[in-house]
Amino acid sequence: MTSRGKYVYGGLESGTGCLSCYLNALCIAEELLPEETLLLSEMVVPPIRLEKRQVLYRQEAPFTSLYVVRTGCLKQETVVESEQLLTAIWLPGSIIGCDAIGLERYPSTVSALDTATLCELPFERLEAVMQRLPKLRRRLQRTISRSMQQERMSLHRLLSRTAEARMASFLLAVSDCFHRRGYSPTHFRLPVSRNDIGSYLGLTQETVGRTLATYQAQRLLRVTGRDYQLLDLARLERLASSTGRRQKRP
Repeated sequence: MTSRGKYVYGGLESGTGCLSCYLNALCIAEELLPEETLLLSEMVVPPIRLEKRQVLYRQEAPFTSLYVVRTGCLKQETVVESEQLLTAIWLPGSIIGCDAIGLERYPSTVSALDTATLCELPFERLEAVMQRLPKLRRRLQRTISRSMQQERMSLHRLLSRTAEARMASFLLAVSDCFHRRGYSPTHFRLPVSRNDIGSYLGLTQETVGRTLATYQAQRLLRVTGRDYQLLDLARLERLASSTGRRQKRP
């Protein structure tokens, strides 16, 4: 057991966890041969289990490992000038900690939004394996590059947009994440509070509530607690892409 959570033994039996994991196509193990994936499995420590609100690591802690989300949902919060901002939401298949590699410290605090399990990749051991497996290094580089591009596009979609356009973009991004992980893109559970959604989108909790109520009245979606059902993806896409610029004051 660690201060971060409990190790889940049996999750990677006989070093075959990466071979049998249903997230293989999303993880850095993609494109590796079975014997190469086995080599990666041998350096992965037993999965960590976090309970709701439990912290994986805190801002400014020394960087030691990358983490791959197997199940559950986590959030990343960064304190900037005494203000706490929600800067990322992590779903199954996400790799956490890439932003700490160059800094050699974690720039944010990551905690679980519900019960979650993660694979831990000790970075020194991972570097040694990447020396032997160039494909693994390229895969990690592509993952970091894609993450940076997604962050830039997310920022672009949020700048000067109305609350309706921001919310549509957010819901579509979550829908795409679930779709790529083999889940329904239109019906999913998202254990993120309205306050957290507001922090992530630069909106107030009240604005998030009003926007979701408007969407429901327009039959764009149905929300029951943390359960989301997107009823009209095409209209949400139009909201996110072709409308939503805030009117500038004269």
